[in-house]
Amino acid sequence: MYRIGIVGASSLAGKELSEELGESLLGASDFVLLDEEEAAGQITTAADEVSFIQRLEASSFERMDFVFFAGADAVTKKHWQSARRAGASIVDLTYALEDEKDVLVRAPWVAEVLAEKSIHRAVEPDLKTPAVVAAHPVALMLALIAARLQAKMPLAGIAATVMEPASEYGREAMDELHQQTVNLLSFQALPREQYDAQVTFNLLPALGEAAKVNLKATGQRIRRHYVGLAEGSLPALALQMVQAPVFHGYAVSLLIDFDKPATMTEVEAALSGEHMDVVSGESDPPSNLSAAGQEDIMVRVTEATGDGKAGTRFWLWIASDNLKLAALNAVACATELRRLRPQGKVQ
Repeated sequence: MYRIGIVGASSLAGKELSEELGESLLGASDFVLLDEEEAAGQITTAADEVSFIQRLEASSFERMDFVFFAGADAVTKKHWQSARRAGASIVDLTYALEDEKDVLVRAPWVAEVLAEKSIHRAVEPDLKTPAVVAAHPVALMLALIAARLQAKMPLAGIAATVMEPASEYGREAMDELHQQTVNLLSFQALPREQYDAQVTFNLLPALGEAAKVNLKATGQRIRRHYVGLAEGSLPALALQMVQAPVFHGYAVSLLIDFDKPATMTEVEAALSGEHMDVVSGESDPPSNLSAAGQEDIMVRVTEATGDGKAGTRFWLWIASDNLKLAALNAVACATELRRLRPQGKVQ
């Protein structure tokens, strides 16, 4: 049995992570929920057990085997070295550590697919790795899809338009989207602290200059993580970010180009497998609503030409639960690190 700390347990990502850890191979562990002082004392659940969130202190990491950072990036930067000195394996969901020396950005699902055809072995965590960053869920989705397709049919390129949900930026962004909707319908001024723009009933490729939500930085992170996960064996990614007026769930429009003609049946067969739900044309198309609570990435394939013939270009419509996918990837990262900890510290 391991002793696991979740920093930022009151956040949206922290709560989703607690649920997924409880259903994982680490579910029998001893969980400690940690957060800043204003969240301390709140009652929540971890591994289906009622628990109190404890105040985060320098001594909170004693005897910890794993520490997940799922709150604010400033909290991660402040406390991760304390967790490291305590000997814990660190998984960062806040991306605060991605520029730290020897920290790896990981998506084990993608690494498994690439390992099947790569001649060289990818860089994997070892005892000298100070922490791992769970790759952005969009980078994970796109790299996993590209890796599956590349394993069967050589890809020439991929281009994605990503519809960004409010929940990716926490409760403050969700609250502002909600309040903007209420105020607009009642002819009142719109709050603009998070977005510095009208997001409700709107689609935006960029936000206001004073926005706390940084859509450009998110797009740059997705590109970096995709390149890291691709390991030089996947085609370059063309990416456009769009802030969508939705609270939860990703929707992505993906255009794929093959070197040689393929049929839609061949593309669907190449995508099928673990973590992927290929939705046929007879079923309702994937959406951020239908993906809510689903562990799999939902994908629908259509021909770019629409003539039913083999071609080199296809459209993929993708949907996934952003918080659940991030939590599942974090758990996969911890499971990968577990081989470095053959025995927990809890007696």
